[in-house]
Amino acid sequence: MARARIQAALRRWLEGEGFLEVDPVALQISPGNEAHLHGFATTAIGNDGAPVEMFLHTSPEFAMKKLLAAGERRIAAFAHVWRNRERGALHSPEFTMLEWYRVGEDYTGLMQDCAAMLRLAAEAAGSTLLRYKGIECDPFAEPERLSVAEAFERYAGLDLLATCGCGGITDAEGLRDQCLAAGIEVGDADTWSLMVSKVLVAQVEPHLGHGRATILDRYPLAEAALARPAPDDPRVAERFELYACGVELANGFGELTDAEVQRARFMAEMDEKQQLYGERYPIDEDFLAALAHMPAASGIALGFDRLVMLATSAPRIDDVIWTPVSDQIA
Repeated sequence: MARARIQAALRRWLEGEGFLEVDPVALQISPGNEAHLHGFATTAIGNDGAPVEMFLHTSPEFAMKKLLAAGERRIAAFAHVWRNRERGALHSPEFTMLEWYRVGEDYTGLMQDCAAMLRLAAEAAGSTLLRYKGIECDPFAEPERLSVAEAFERYAGLDLLATCGCGGITDAEGLRDQCLAAGIEVGDADTWSLMVSKVLVAQVEPHLGHGRATILDRYPLAEAALARPAPDDPRVAERFELYACGVELANGFGELTDAEVQRARFMAEMDEKQQLYGERYPIDEDFLAALAHMPAASGIALGFDRLVMLATSAPRIDDVIWTPVSDQIA
């Protein structure tokens, strides 16, 4: 019952903060346009019998931003989402995402939201600590705020920003040379993005959120397709991720609202997806049209099941999902 208590506590908090809970539709033209996210495809049959390929969303983001463009100011959703090629202790092909948006507010406000939700989850579960695989995190302590560049220097000995330029330009060879010099194994054909992902997962993430939560902030612009550039450094973006016990819990943004820049980023992401996986997803033109009318906003997605896991010390995500996906999907 801890899951239900935590969800009820978060709902009360969101209502007290003036959020309207919405229920975005899951069936979409595009599941999202990030290179390493994989959607579930299906076929819709129209009244004329013609088939149309559609997807279950990997996030309610596109639908919720359309609501912001239509005039909503503070919205939130507990949304079921689907991600293919994902199954493990921390991953389920279908899971619950809590996503919320604040119009006209800086993305640092989302960091305060996250701190409040960690406390609420622990209290609702009757816990004083978050736990996962023997690692503990105090949900009542002020989170550490650390830039991605600082984390790469501290935990991997890499100067990440030396391989980043303005406008999302990256230097794959420069990063590869740094990785090899530091004894980090990377492939000759690895893209800059793939190397960043490998270092993040193997060298950085295991150290985050020990003792207190970590806010990993200011991602390189090339790793923040949906975020706006930081005003003081065009190499990085207003994007952060929340970690506790070495587990990523949330991904927040100062939202990009330039439709043409967003289109270019989507195309670059799909080009990389084509190179790595041999497929690409369509672009939701209605979303880009809405983006042109969307006000400045900040938004964030939190893995609700993972939060419940840590608050209850559960070892696997399936332990906190009411009816887990069949274990025939390995």
